[in-house]
Amino acid sequence: MIRVERLDGNDLLDALDDVARLRIEVFRDWPYLYDGDAAYERAYLQAYRDSANAILVAAFDGGRIVGASTGTPMEEHADDFGAAFGGQGIALADIFYCAESVLLPAYRGQGIGHAFFDAREAHARALGRRYSAFCGVVRPASHPLKPSDYAPLDPFWRKRGYTPVEGAVAHFRWKDIDQERETDHPLQFWMRPL
Repeated sequence: MIRVERLDGNDLLDALDDVARLRIEVFRDWPYLYDGDAAYERAYLQAYRDSANAILVAAFDGGRIVGASTGTPMEEHADDFGAAFGGQGIALADIFYCAESVLLPAYRGQGIGHAFFDAREAHARALGRRYSAFCGVVRPASHPLKPSDYAPLDPFWRKRGYTPVEGAVAHFRWKDIDQERETDHPLQFWMRPL
């Protein structure tokens, strides 16, 4: 039986290394191809410890974390992400950013992704946010590392009420598994009203 719960206080602190390892493992696959670094991940995840308005939700199989999902008010996230909404006519203070959801492959298709979105959207509403947004990396269809059986998550996201925000593209740098150094990656924002 998988349980999904929000982590706070010491439970959150105790889970950060596990969430960092999970992010590295899941994001190593298509479409992110992220060649992760544990020290960077630990530093990145500290923001969820330090922000009173952030959320970290974890999926557990027994005592093992098999999935995690995070979110924070948009203005508390990377400046590049907020800048993607310039000219959209929406105040950053109205947007909650659903940062990432990572789930081991064996646990997908069991409703955990919906539970992650439900928890983050409820948290966003409690903070008085009017919109929920996230972004996904944009890769060329002809990329040599794209698996032939890859099924994009677009139908799942649309079922949740999200649509791409035209012109809202952030850029973020990371090292791909097949590259020697960091490169720039476009990230398309999707959003829905709450």
